[in-house]
Amino acid sequence: MPVRSLNSSVLKWARREEVLESAKSWAERIAQNHPEVLRIGCFGSYARGDWGVGSDIDILVIVARSNKPFIYRAVDFDATDLPVPADVLVYTQDEWHQLQLSGRFSEQVKSEVIWLYERGEEQRTG
Repeated sequence: MPVRSLNSSVLKWARREEVLESAKSWAERIAQNHPEVLRIGCFGSYARGDWGVGSDIDILVIVARSNKPFIYRAVDFDATDLPVPADVLVYTQDEWHQLQLSGRFSEQVKSEVIWLYERGEEQRTG
């Protein structure tokens, strides 16, 4: 989270490396507790490297399936322990494939995404 100096009005924001490392650890913990998670990535300013004071981290979670409406899914993925605010978007695998077939949003995300967790990676890396 942002840190305010006691004798200054300057805000210090977490460094990109710290945010990405925290996000990777968060993603691994989330995946351990949610077997439906297939992939977790970040996109947006932290992925591109053009973040600044006040930037949040945009997180993409791909799940195998969900019975919940899209707008309620992120509640299951508490990101409050990350060092900056997070915007978590949760798509089912089918929704993600459909999204990739249309729209600029998916093209932008695909070009920027840094995958933090992929189901199956844990078996390959230890």
